[in-house]
Amino acid sequence: MYTIAALYHFTRFADPAALRDPLLDLCRKRSVTGTLLLAQEGINGTIAGPRAGIDAVLTLIQSLPGCADLEWKEATSDHPPFGKMKVRLKKEIVTMGQPDVDPRARVGNYVDPQEWNDLIRSEDVVLIDTRNDYEVAIGTFEGAIDPETASFRDFPAWWEQNKDRFHNKRVAMFCTGGIRCEKSTNYLLGQGIEDVYHLKGGILRYLEEMPAEYSSWQGECFVFDNRVSVGHGLVEGPHKLCHGCRRPILPEDVKRPEYEHGVSCHQCIDETSEADKMRFRERQKQILLARERGEAHLRQD
Repeated sequence: MYTIAALYHFTRFADPAALRDPLLDLCRKRSVTGTLLLAQEGINGTIAGPRAGIDAVLTLIQSLPGCADLEWKEATSDHPPFGKMKVRLKKEIVTMGQPDVDPRARVGNYVDPQEWNDLIRSEDVVLIDTRNDYEVAIGTFEGAIDPETASFRDFPAWWEQNKDRFHNKRVAMFCTGGIRCEKSTNYLLGQGIEDVYHLKGGILRYLEEMPAEYSSWQGECFVFDNRVSVGHGLVEGPHKLCHGCRRPILPEDVKRPEYEHGVSCHQCIDETSEADKMRFRERQKQILLARERGEAHLRQD
């Protein structure tokens, strides 16, 4: 059984590059896989591995500057959620492209899952999903507005175009684990919106703590690992991943004529050129060859 830990923390790292190798070395030694992003504004990522390995990595992260009060969310999987470990240096740990946004200075009002339903059902509250369009497509909260953004970087422009719709409204926002709302609530506060709220711990904590019979959630929640989607109780959902476009698809979508494993699905068949598809086919071929070599090595051992 693999333990999965999703985490983020906004703090000030003077030299993120100096933190990369120690984190990567420990993850590899402890058989931990996944992705961690480092930037001057903090750390973000999801990792998976044996319980002892996850504990060791979390302890190291907690020892980093300003990370003593790190929080994370856990789940389990009976198969490895990631193939390898990556620790990447970034300008932002979640890209919004707004240099004046600083969640360390001020964020919106946190709302616990147990209080979320009452808030979002209030007549003077507008509910906004800050995730990308392909995430919203497989599940969201009842009555939520979908900005139909292709990336989080598009959110400020969407807000500027639509803000007049929400005059005299309180604004509640949510995302997968909470990190995007740290930035989006700070951004709205900077735009002069005072009554701003966000779901503490994100959708994942809500699905973990809220019984299905009392839930306002509809559908599944997209996650950035091999589980692809989860439902209430963080039970793995039915979705698979198109490795051509990285969007979620259902098992029946695999039977559609547009689907080619590792190359395309009905959502992206017209988005890539034939040269792209040839490149994806070659990539898939190399993946299969590497897998076969690995299996042959295991048989020899």
